[in-house]
Amino acid sequence: MRTVLLRVGEETAKAVVGQEAAVRGILIGLLVQGHVLLEGVPGVAKTLLVRSVAQALDLTSQRLQFTPDLMPGDVTGSLVYDAKTGDFTFREGPVFTHLMVADEINRTPPKTQSALLEAMEERQVSTDGITRRLPSPFLVAATQNPVEHEGTYPLPEAQLDRFLFKLVLDLPDRDTEFRILARHAAGFDSRRLRDVGIERVAGPEQLLAAGARVRQIHVAPEVLAYIVDIVQATRRAPSLSLGVSPRGATRLLAAAQAQAWLAGRGFVTPDDVKSLVPMTFRHRITLRPEAQMEGADVDRVLASILDTVAVPR
Repeated sequence: MRTVLLRVGEETAKAVVGQEAAVRGILIGLLVQGHVLLEGVPGVAKTLLVRSVAQALDLTSQRLQFTPDLMPGDVTGSLVYDAKTGDFTFREGPVFTHLMVADEINRTPPKTQSALLEAMEERQVSTDGITRRLPSPFLVAATQNPVEHEGTYPLPEAQLDRFLFKLVLDLPDRDTEFRILARHAAGFDSRRLRDVGIERVAGPEQLLAAGARVRQIHVAPEVLAYIVDIVQATRRAPSLSLGVSPRGATRLLAAAQAQAWLAGRGFVTPDDVKSLVPMTFRHRITLRPEAQMEGADVDRVLASILDTVAVPR
């Protein structure tokens, strides 16, 4: 099962060049029922990446462009009057899918952003006193532009904390960009993704079964203590005004189990934990204003914390 799921990267590479770490992050998110925040400038294939993963795993996918006038019902769905029957029926919103792309999520007001909270945490939508379950697995892949801030609404900490990872998609280097252009010169069209030849390697049932295997991965007390020490260090760091919450610690633990399983091990190592700290914690901590003025960066702060916390032997 692990070998099959690792083929997702190979299939996705038929459409997306040079984003292997992001593909791995989305796969881990699906295994542990977590959500991902994709940050990158326009044009680095954030939406194409999610669509390609969905096709390789035979998952349904919907994209919703978040705008200032978007209403909560546009996300979750709403009651619609049926003139034929004289009754109100529920029309499902785009959240009723396996992989939802929330494009430019920070462009919609907090009221609409909060409409996703129940769906992200409880995997359900409650409207008119009725609770409706979402498909399983369910993952929100939200995108945001790190450069453009005019007309945006920063995500509140409560919502940021519900994302398993914050994945930063950088601009490609020269060789990668050459491969992208060569592919387009040969006729590649991202709007016709099914013509690329991405094969289905697994489905929702296999993902859920794999997730059950991930939860059985052994975690030694020393590794648990290592996670606790890192989390505690973020709360004591002088350059941070907000450290990592207990939810962040449990999410790091789950992600480390998934990484160990994908690597073919039945146990988590400190290196699993260490490698996942930046993407798991970078959106859960807040720099103090004076640290920002001095040019501090969240990834550098996390790196310094990892250097100071003793690694178990």
